[in-house]
Amino acid sequence: MNKSSLNSLDKDQIIDQQYRLQQLLIKISTEYINADLTDIDSLIDLSLKQMGEFVEADRSYIFSYDFENNTTSNTYEWCAEGIEPEIQNLQEIPTEYIPYWVEAHKKGEAFYVQNVDLLPDDGENGLKAILEPQGIKSLIAIPMKKEGQLIGFVGFDSVKKIFNYSENEKNILFVFANMLVNVRQRKESEEHIKDQKEKKEKLLKSLEIQNKELSDYAHAVSHDLKAPLRNINALINWIKEDNEENFDDATKESFELVLYNLEKMDKLIKGILEYSTIDKIETINSQLDVDGLIDECITSTLIPNNFKIIIPNRFPKIYGNAHKIKQIFQNLIENAVLFNDNSNPFIEIGFTENQSNIEFYVKDNGVGVKEAYQNKIFDSFIKLQNNTDSSGLGLSIVKKTVESLGGKIWIQSKENQGATFYFTIPII
Repeated sequence: MNKSSLNSLDKDQIIDQQYRLQQLLIKISTEYINADLTDIDSLIDLSLKQMGEFVEADRSYIFSYDFENNTTSNTYEWCAEGIEPEIQNLQEIPTEYIPYWVEAHKKGEAFYVQNVDLLPDDGENGLKAILEPQGIKSLIAIPMKKEGQLIGFVGFDSVKKIFNYSENEKNILFVFANMLVNVRQRKESEEHIKDQKEKKEKLLKSLEIQNKELSDYAHAVSHDLKAPLRNINALINWIKEDNEENFDDATKESFELVLYNLEKMDKLIKGILEYSTIDKIETINSQLDVDGLIDECITSTLIPNNFKIIIPNRFPKIYGNAHKIKQIFQNLIENAVLFNDNSNPFIEIGFTENQSNIEFYVKDNGVGVKEAYQNKIFDSFIKLQNNTDSSGLGLSIVKKTVESLGGKIWIQSKENQGATFYFTIPII
């Protein structure tokens, strides 16, 4: 065989080797992408074995750098058959023992020793003194960088023979080092997400418990206040009736003021009770006649005779909780009555049916709401006017009820030009 054919054979072998090495990287990369990273250690051990065997190394490993303490430690290791593991002996090695090694890695370069025997004798803590007891003849160590910061290296030892790495092999080993960084980074990200999810779940559970305790407390307190409040009201009225002839005008006015404030307090307690029991109402869903529910709300609300009630279309039957939906309409209709001083007042109630929900609206031509306050009116105890007939909880009750049904509520309004409240109920 002539020299030309030998060179051709060498080139063919090199091309074949590069192809097989690239295929191996693709295989390892696919394993990393598709793997469940709960057992990342086994995954990394397997890839160290695959790469080590391919480049005919006797030992492959990963070290991590700790630049706070200026040490490096062996974290993963694969050894060929008959090769002694060194991982236990290579923990917290001072970086001052391997200055040229670290310097090369900080520059992003491979540290390559083709023949350990040719290293200078640099003392008992020198590089040659570290490598020779491990039986290493050749080694290459590829830096691992994360976001530009040096975090460690992946290395390959040749114990049985001196090994010469080509530039192409070095380049592919750099790709492998980056893959190791990426899979570890993915694991860290997954653990961070899992940790954040667990913290979020704990927080939500804690908030749920606190909200329930607060709701139970508000319910208990407001419920317990109703009886003494009724007693006070009755007692005041008895005193007033029994001594009507003995009281002067100032005293009578004081009694009226007491009764007036008792009425305000009664409305407030009723509002708190209603708000605190929204989540306690059993969700008994059924087919609902919305027209009938709205008629009940209008009949049970004290609507002055000069109000015009407009209902453009008959409502579709929906499946839902009758008590909650009636509660929404009742509060919105009462709100439309309370805040309307127009000489020709009206309330319009209608709907738009969408693919996933029904959008209801209650419209009036009352005092309206300033744009600056439109994001606040659904908060508890917000009263834009000093109206005794309002507890300041009506709209917050509506919002909480709508959201408990999986819907949302909003307002469109201009001051002195009325208001339209929209709310959605999902189609079940």
